[in-house]
Amino acid sequence: MDNAQMPLDLDAALAELTPTGKLRVGIIAAPTPSVLFARHEGEEVSGVTVDLAQALASQLGAFLDIVVFMNSGACTEALEKGAIDVSFMPVDEERRKRVAFGPAYYLLESTYLVTGVSGIRTLAEIDREGIRVVGIANTTTIRASTRSLTKTVPMAQESIAAAVDLLLTGQAEALALSRDAFHTLLPKFAGARVLDGGFQQTGIAIAVAKNRPAALALVTAFMNDAKSSGLVRRALDAAGFAHEPVASLSA
Repeated sequence: MDNAQMPLDLDAALAELTPTGKLRVGIIAAPTPSVLFARHEGEEVSGVTVDLAQALASQLGAFLDIVVFMNSGACTEALEKGAIDVSFMPVDEERRKRVAFGPAYYLLESTYLVTGVSGIRTLAEIDREGIRVVGIANTTTIRASTRSLTKTVPMAQESIAAAVDLLLTGQAEALALSRDAFHTLLPKFAGARVLDGGFQQTGIAIAVAKNRPAALALVTAFMNDAKSSGLVRRALDAAGFAHEPVASLSA
């Protein structure tokens, strides 16, 4: 992750993090929750990242404005352009060019969920002509999947709901996503399986816009404290992910 020191000037950090007078946090939502994806039902948004956002806003004494996105690509664009102030998203080199990352709260592995009728049982069997792989547009996962495949190209969808629908209607055999997300998605698919192994390992980290060093230093300190104090552990447990480990302080 990007290195930062705790800001000497808290006023500067607040000015960079809350330029509109409120803390605008980008939250990525999906039909079923994961360590990254929040549950979005009506006006209610809940999940690990929501709990972290609420804690950060409380620490700053700022009004929290949650902005919901259907994929991390759109959220990255909003953060880069200054439409939001902070978010949580998987790290990759392409995204590092656009936003600044603080520490990770979780280390993920990306793999595939495959339909029962596909007969696929291993990662190697994904990379065959005629296998239709679907992923989420402009995300670290679809970029990593594309790099790893030589005989098929993932089809990009704008949301997890749209990607899931392709599998449910027989228009795709495999869904590329982080392993933790399949914990709640798998029950939707009769006979489906999540493949052993993975094609990407990375962290889900707190992020701010580039060239905001005081903001980066503050969210870095916040996330490190959130991990050491048990805040991240409690957020994972409350969202139903008690089996998932918190990233180490060095991540």
